[in-house]
Amino acid sequence: MIDLPVLNKSGKQVDTLAIDETALGNEVRPDLLKQAYVMYHANRRQGSARTKSRGMVEGSTRKLYRQKGTGNARVGNARTVVRKGGGVAFAKTKTTETFRKKMPKAMRRLANRNALLAKLVDGEVKCIDALDFDVPRTKDMKKVLASCGVDRTCLVALDEENRNAAMSARNLADVDIIRIDQLNAFEMLNHRYLLVDRASLEAWLAADASADQEAA
Repeated sequence: MIDLPVLNKSGKQVDTLAIDETALGNEVRPDLLKQAYVMYHANRRQGSARTKSRGMVEGSTRKLYRQKGTGNARVGNARTVVRKGGGVAFAKTKTTETFRKKMPKAMRRLANRNALLAKLVDGEVKCIDALDFDVPRTKDMKKVLASCGVDRTCLVALDEENRNAAMSARNLADVDIIRIDQLNAFEMLNHRYLLVDRASLEAWLAADASADQEAA
């Protein structure tokens, strides 16, 4: 079992949360995490990149200087692929390109849990007893992060109804927000710390465990 310290908003430990590492994959699996990360990253690509060949670039077709007698290498017009502002040798002209990848649902769920295990092993999960605010205030969220020792990029996982905390964190640099039911390996691995309240973390673990039982 992993005993995760539960902190209050002042950064003081008030309790511990026991998490069974066997439910998270028992050990960190780099190959699985890499496969999941590549899949999530590829599925974010729009596939809308376009480039122009030398025939598509607007500009003069005049030969820049005569073929012989100058001592320079021979050259054509300014739209050639070797000159700045010219076309490219093999232009991307497809209407859409798809880079989507797939993983079995069981592997994807295991990768999400395993990413959390990697964060727990490295001590990069900051669990708060209650992450609620009376009114949205960026200063209050900044104090919470500082008191928990967050000094790098941070992912704040919140319940969908916790609007005040979401609005308090959205303007902070190097801080991103995600709904707890959308927490995944890609977002966790893209940030140094994960900040989550106890109720949301327990709900995420319970929901994931029940999904596995239904699949079995």
